[in-house]
Amino acid sequence: MILVTGGTGLVGFHLLLQLSQEENAIRAIYRSEKKLQHVKNLFEKENKLPQFEKIDWVKADIIDIPALESAFTNVSYVYHCAALISFNPKDEDKLYQNNIIGTANVVNCCLSSQVKKLCYVSSISALGNGTEHNLLINEETVRNNEAIRSDYSISKFGAEMEVWRGFHEGLDIVIVNPGVIFGNGFPTEGSSLFIKNIKDGQLFYTLGKLGIVAIEDVIKAMTILMKSNISGERFILVAEDVTYKELFDSITEILNQVQNDKKVQTPKFEIKKWQLQIIRIFEFVFSALFFRKRMLTKANINALYNLETHDNSKIKNAIDFEFLDMKLYLKELVGKM
Repeated sequence: MILVTGGTGLVGFHLLLQLSQEENAIRAIYRSEKKLQHVKNLFEKENKLPQFEKIDWVKADIIDIPALESAFTNVSYVYHCAALISFNPKDEDKLYQNNIIGTANVVNCCLSSQVKKLCYVSSISALGNGTEHNLLINEETVRNNEAIRSDYSISKFGAEMEVWRGFHEGLDIVIVNPGVIFGNGFPTEGSSLFIKNIKDGQLFYTLGKLGIVAIEDVIKAMTILMKSNISGERFILVAEDVTYKELFDSITEILNQVQNDKKVQTPKFEIKKWQLQIIRIFEFVFSALFFRKRMLTKANINALYNLETHDNSKIKNAIDFEFLDMKLYLKELVGKM
């Protein structure tokens, strides 16, 4: 049996959509009835409701050890997709519990249940740091733990350490490090907010870069790696690196091609790093006075001006993999939204 944690998220849903087309017994963990209903609706929209119903859905939490142990009954392969994504400094403890302790629990259950192989969905935020003279990042780039990083980045790196512990204790593992994942089904979450914000008239951009990838490529790489003899390896999953300006311009162009109503404008104003630093100070005071969620931190601002790029040759060479053209993919994706 195959177990998928985080079955109601973007990666989990698309993975289950793929796996349920095969003749494997599948179990998926979920926490929220509302999110489970959303995924059911997505399966129905794809005319795949019978596939949804063949999945053994188990309500559990990866930090609830008894419930997790029960979910591992008769499981041979595990895709660990569950994670908390937050860049709010107040969520530091939640990130530690969900991403590090939760992953440690999954690894321990894999070991005790004699699972054959684990695939962990990490992030490029867990990778090493570029330097002034080399901004190209690969799987072996050294991580500078003194660098300013978000709590999310720290938690994903800590989770990877738990997966590597499992590997050294005899568990076959593969780790994937995707960039920003684009995919359909979750229009108000994650990368879809880029599209929503452009529609809503976003005005500003920065000249930093981000790595992007299609959800279909992430799922394809994960499933091929799990069926292969590859173990003890991590793989960057980035189709291409683009500046925020380039991404916003592409989204604007696509929206104006597919929309018949009011045209949208590309963000026109470049915001400088020093300007965001000033805004961050005011936001910190405002959030403290009015108990509002903080959006700007030193780590978040650094990410908006990051110029690192990613070497995706390892996955290409390991399994003869080719990424989708992201401009064509985004055009198809935006047309569905």
